[in-house]
Amino acid sequence: MKQPFFFYLLIVLIFSSCMTQKPNRPKDTKTYSYLALGDSYTIGEGVEEKERYPNQLVSSLKARNIHFEKPTIIAVTGWTTDELAKGIDEAEISGNTYDLVTLLIGVNNQYRGRDVENFKLEFRKQLEQAIRFANDNPDRVLVLSIPDWGITPFAASKNVDPEKVKTEIDSYNQAKKEVSMALGTHYIDITEDYRKIGARPEMVVEDQLHPSGLVYSKWAKLAELVISSEMEFK
Repeated sequence: MKQPFFFYLLIVLIFSSCMTQKPNRPKDTKTYSYLALGDSYTIGEGVEEKERYPNQLVSSLKARNIHFEKPTIIAVTGWTTDELAKGIDEAEISGNTYDLVTLLIGVNNQYRGRDVENFKLEFRKQLEQAIRFANDNPDRVLVLSIPDWGITPFAASKNVDPEKVKTEIDSYNQAKKEVSMALGTHYIDITEDYRKIGARPEMVVEDQLHPSGLVYSKWAKLAELVISSEMEFK
């Protein structure tokens, strides 16, 4: 007669234990916001949306378990620094903040023959604004150097002097780097590698000027390394 009682007691204890155990729940994944500012190199002239460097960057970071929303991109082919500033105003994002901001601008200032010192002043204002978008945290802002379009098949077809373009691009990039360092943001050089590969057929789109998705994947990788190793994203 005792055996059924002990069996019943055992069942009750097991059931009680199961009820008191907390279920294993996956931790909520932190998702970050991202603002990408620039020109044709940011909007990805001639490539699909998924091939743009900001979009590839988000995918690369996801593989490192750093999750970002789809990037907010404010960029138009042909924009100079002042035109980007106007575009930001028209986007009506004043007061918004983002966990990450990237800035790639300046090639059209050089292309139009604008003065480097004037560019430096406008770029500083632009970068200060980018820092404000990053919640006043310069460590969350990444500046990319200007690619050298003088090495492209398009430039060759127009008999552009590649050495002249190189010298001017270097001056612009030096200005960008100085401002970036002064304001405490991150800066990566994408120019030197681009000079080595940018003329290859597979590295340009149909217009023979703008980079292909293969180039943007390289830029995304460089940015990913900086973000994952030097910025506090967890």
